[in-house]
Amino acid sequence: MNHVRHETSAPIDAVLIGAGFSGLYMLHRLRGLGLTTRVFDAADGVGGTWYWNRYPGARCDSESHYYCYSFSEEIRKDWQWSCRYPAQPEILAYLNFVADRLDLRRDIEFGTRVIAGTYDEEHALWNVETDRGETVRARFLITGVGCTSAAATSTPAIPGIENFSGATYHTASWPHETVDFAGKRVGLIGTGSSGIQCTPRLAEEAAHLTVFQRTPNYSVPARNHLLTDAMRRELDDDFDTLRRKTLNSPIGMPFDVPQVSALEASPEERKRKYDALWETGGFRFMFESYSDLVLDIKANETAAEYVRTKIREKVSDPAVAAILCPFDHPIGTKRPPIDTAYYETFNRDNVTLVDIKTNPIREATADGLTLQHGEHHKLDAIVFATGFDAVTGALIKLNLRGRGGLPLGEKWSAGPRAYLGLCTAGFPNLFMITGPGSPSILANFPVCIEQHVDWIADCISRMRAESRVEIEPLVEAEDAWARMIAEDANKTLLPLANSWYMGANIPGKPRVFLAYPNGIHAYAELCAGVAERGYEGFELRSHKVLEAAD
Repeated sequence: MNHVRHETSAPIDAVLIGAGFSGLYMLHRLRGLGLTTRVFDAADGVGGTWYWNRYPGARCDSESHYYCYSFSEEIRKDWQWSCRYPAQPEILAYLNFVADRLDLRRDIEFGTRVIAGTYDEEHALWNVETDRGETVRARFLITGVGCTSAAATSTPAIPGIENFSGATYHTASWPHETVDFAGKRVGLIGTGSSGIQCTPRLAEEAAHLTVFQRTPNYSVPARNHLLTDAMRRELDDDFDTLRRKTLNSPIGMPFDVPQVSALEASPEERKRKYDALWETGGFRFMFESYSDLVLDIKANETAAEYVRTKIREKVSDPAVAAILCPFDHPIGTKRPPIDTAYYETFNRDNVTLVDIKTNPIREATADGLTLQHGEHHKLDAIVFATGFDAVTGALIKLNLRGRGGLPLGEKWSAGPRAYLGLCTAGFPNLFMITGPGSPSILANFPVCIEQHVDWIADCISRMRAESRVEIEPLVEAEDAWARMIAEDANKTLLPLANSWYMGANIPGKPRVFLAYPNGIHAYAELCAGVAERGYEGFELRSHKVLEAAD
């Protein structure tokens, strides 16, 4: 539908893009400052990533008692999680509960996509265009679009894929209606976190599931379970202690940070520790075991070999286990998945694992996929679990233009530059929640989001108190931040993987490490110091300065 574009008559204080975890809390804080705010979201409801990601098996891999907001004791006490790792419907219900409890919907315009934003230097305003034909003028533009909201591609570049007569699905944009795979031959492409989560579910539903694996992935069992009232009381009683541990944790989870090297322990001691953490389940295997798993390749190999041993134990066919084991990256250098019966699924009679590293997909035909060596797999449906254009993809798709009309995508053509991961030079009054160069993709998202939102809200509050109308990072501060990230990341094993942490999953995307690597606790201290020193590394401008420039 074509819309006649019309401009809002009077500028407002802020436009906020996104109504997920980031957008809901940011709106709440902006209201507390008395700012006039309009929120736009392309979805028909709140939830962000959890609105769109509805694929079979979609579940949080952070534990429920810390994958949630902490800013409201009332919300925390009034909501009860059902299990250790909540599934997508429960997380979406939680975000709807928060939106209702805080009466947030009245400022959110659903079914409305932001298609462009241009900075008006003369008036120090953002002109934000929507697909409904409206242009809204606002002092601040704040993005809460999420790090994993832009799919890598809806249909990967398989020759002839347009000829496939069956149904195709992408885990990042799953239909809202139930998809029935009963009696069907289903192909799954992609074995990242989404693929690992949906593999057991698809195997249970389909007549036959064929998993096309290019890159084997390490995975640790989740050990999910229901929460009892006694468990909830214990977590509630320990909330203050758990919260302190969360805020002092590099990954924003209330774990005991290990102090011992894996190489200092004997093989017997390591096995006992790995055994205990494997049985506990979840991220603790990586983050409560040893201090140097992502720092020292020999230490890392002790954990990697342990997982390979577990795969060989779980998978009955040695030939299948061998396909699942040749990892091309150190453990933990790609996003570490956790699973429920992933490896065991390959013991089912209706599941086939195909190694497309050694025998790539040559083409799609009307009835399936043909491999390079001539092997043909007949399929009724294909599920693409091919990941996301992480961190920067959703931001670049907003078509933002800063000073001199510079497109954000052009500025970031050699890799993203964002001071503190929050702001980028040349784009005044633009704040990016969990932007590139923040620790978000390496840590627990809600903890990162609350820290980001609080910092942005405090910054805007101070600007208003001091009659400042513009804030913009200095190029030298932005460059120094990028250098620090690259140098510190290179002290770890993280850049060794062809991961979406590095943008390696997107053809042509610059190979740049996309996150602050030293932990949310260290990052929060740096951000607080910047604010305490009068927003060091930023230039703040007043009306008088702008008028003098004119």
